[in-house]
Amino acid sequence: MWLADSTEVRYGVKGEYKLRFSGVLDLHGRYLLAYNLSPTETSEAIIQTFEQAFQSAGNVHPMVHTDRGAAFTSKVFNHFMDQHQVTRSMSRPGTPYDNAPMERWWNEFKLNWLDSQPTPKTRQELVELIETGIHYFNYIDRTIQRNGSTAKEYRDEAA
Repeated sequence: MWLADSTEVRYGVKGEYKLRFSGVLDLHGRYLLAYNLSPTETSEAIIQTFEQAFQSAGNVHPMVHTDRGAAFTSKVFNHFMDQHQVTRSMSRPGTPYDNAPMERWWNEFKLNWLDSQPTPKTRQELVELIETGIHYFNYIDRTIQRNGSTAKEYRDEAA
């Protein structure tokens, strides 16, 4: 099962610039398959993120869970999902905790990674910080919930 969502990230001398950080998370092992940075959350940005995820994962037809944001309910996004033979799941209206595993990943990424680093001054510094953080959470961070494995190791055990 894959989860998808986006969150706001900031950069600049005083954090005055913001971007949307979109991600596709493989729930098994909490492995971030793909990400994208865009000025706003659009269906095009989300589709680009999923294109990366499908390229990374190969010929798969996962169940995908999202919230009911405009990007995820758009016709163009739904058509894209149909083309990839994806089974869709969406949060119920007014119940953001339906997407709690993805929200938890964002929270851990922001609190345990982004907030522990100096605020990036440029977009390129933000990209490098995010990519280093994704590498950390996918390949280095070991948790009890994954029996002491990294997200990548845990995911590979299922394959």
